[in-house]
Parts: sequence; C-alpha cells; structure tokens
Amino acid sequence: MIQLAAPWMLLLLPLPLLVWKLFPPHREQEDALRFPFFRRIAEAAGAEPRAGAVVLSRPKVSVIAASLCWVLVVLALARPERLGAPVTIETAARDVVLAIDISGSMDSRDFTAPDGTRKQRLAGVRDVVRGFVEGRDGDRMALIVFGSAAYLQAPLTADLDAILALLDRTEVGMAGPHTALGDSIGLAIRTFESSEIDQRLLILLSDGSDTASRMDPVNAAEIAAGRDVEIFTVGVGDPDATGENRVDLDTLRAIADRTGGAYFFAADEAALTAVYERIDALAPRETETLSFRPRRSLSWLPLGLAALVGLASLAFLRLRLGHRRARRDSGAAA
Repeated sequence: MIQLAAPWMLLLLPLPLLVWKLFPPHREQEDALRFPFFRRIAEAAGAEPRAGAVVLSRPKVSVIAASLCWVLVVLALARPERLGAPVTIETAARDVVLAIDISGSMDSRDFTAPDGTRKQRLAGVRDVVRGFVEGRDGDRMALIVFGSAAYLQAPLTADLDAILALLDRTEVGMAGPHTALGDSIGLAIRTFESSEIDQRLLILLSDGSDTASRMDPVNAAEIAAGRDVEIFTVGVGDPDATGENRVDLDTLRAIADRTGGAYFFAADEAALTAVYERIDALAPRETETLSFRPRRSLSWLPLGLAALVGLASLAFLRLRLGHRRARRDSGAAA
C-alpha cells in the first residue's frame, strides 16, 4: 500500500499558474526615435507595426517538461511511502530482580536433585534459576548477590543471556561469609529507581538469618512496599540448624507479608521448581502490545524521474537548436 505522508504539499501544484496570472512579464519604457513616415516605410516593407515589447514564446516541449517536472517535485515533497505489513510486538510490562544468597552456608551439600543425589545448595539453586530466567522472555531482569554485603551483578536488562552468564560465574563466598538480607532489599529498591514500569517484582532467596545488614530486613521491606515493590521470599536450607546456617523463616515470611508478596520454603530442587511456577501463577506477567507498519520512503522515485525528464528535454532542445543552425548555415552557403 502506498500513501502520502504530507498530502497537503499537493496544494503547491497550481502555484506556477498563479504566478503566471498574477505576475505578467516585466515591461520597461525606453526612449525611441519617432519620425512621421514610419507607417509608409512599414507599408512599403509589407510589415505590420506592433508593440515594441516582445515576449518570446517557449517551445511546447519546454513547457510540457517544466510542468511535468514541477508535478514530480511536488509529489516528492508530499513524501510518498510504501506501508509494509502490520508488525505486532509484545513487551513485558514487568521488571524482576533476583537476589540470591551466596554466603558460606550455600556451600552445604544437602540440596536434593530430582534423581535423589545430593548437591551443593548454590548449584541446585543455579540450575532451577536458569530455567526460570530462560522463561522470562520479554521481561527485564536484574541480578543481585549478597553475603556479608549486597552487590549488583547486572542492572535491569532484557539481555537474559548476560544474566545467565553472570549467574554461572557466581561462587559461594564471593560476597563474604555472612548474610545481609536487609542490604539486598535496599539495593533492589535502588535498582528499581530506574524503572518506569508499574509491576516490580523482587525474588529473594536465602538460606540463613540476617547477621550483617545495616538495615533491618523488615524495615527495608516496609520501604519497598512504599515503592510498589512486591517481594517473594524463598527459603532453602535447614530450619532446624543453629547460628547463621539456620533459615530465619519468620523474617522471610514477614518480609513477604509487608509487601503483599508470598513466602515459600524449598527443601530440594523439585520443590524450588514448583516455587517458581507458583510465583508465575501469583504474579502473572503483564504485557504491552505495540503495533506498527514499517514505512519505506519513495520520494526518490519522482525526484529521479523529474531529473530524467529535465535532462531529456534539454537534450532534445539542444539537438533541435543544432539542427536549425545546420540548416541555416547550409542555406547561407547555397
């Protein structure tokens, strides 16, 4: 389908005709010698006296070519363009931050794989999180890891491959041996400050109790709730353990309750997979649909055709003028 992006430019088409009507050829008065027997001389010569000013007539080829060139130039100014087939793009209207505990306790090999074998907690979490990230096509995600301090590994981005690559390079103890739950929530809040999307989701995964935060985790959750951040907490590990290795289920539950999220406990890889499926059900992804039709400008076509018409008319007039001169010279020689 072809349409004009600026059809109002077609109003310029009658402009040369208006100029021709409103602005006639310029005439100047010149001094002349007048003698009484001019009419007799004209009669003797068989000529008919006319006005002194003469407007040279233009060849029809020149008039037709000029008119056609003007029409083509105006058509180019109207910006003809070809519309392509409609293209629809669906983008997710949700930002997700993953905050993963990599404290020393995540090195424990008590995480049960689907085949019954025991594996490192962080390795099991990585395997499940990888599948979760791969299913977030269209979402923007950020990755935070925390131990004694919280660190932003990747800001909000649609490049999920980068998130997975950084996750694969994460090792236990990289952020220190302790657990800073509150600081990880605070860092997530700052990460969401660059987001203009209403649906903001923080998934906080930890296997220990908060021992290193400068901000109380529950207070941080209150601030997150005021920033429209929904927190889903996931506990892994042994709730019956002592010290930092004990999962503080009450704190994780309180964090989720403050923000309208949900708390889960995953004892093995299968349970953690079910947790992420449950999160998808509780926080379905909102999408924005963008539809557009690609446009391809065709203005170069009438401009190129106008140039060809102009060059062709000039060549024709030049050839005709040369032919006339040749005939005149041959007549004079005869």
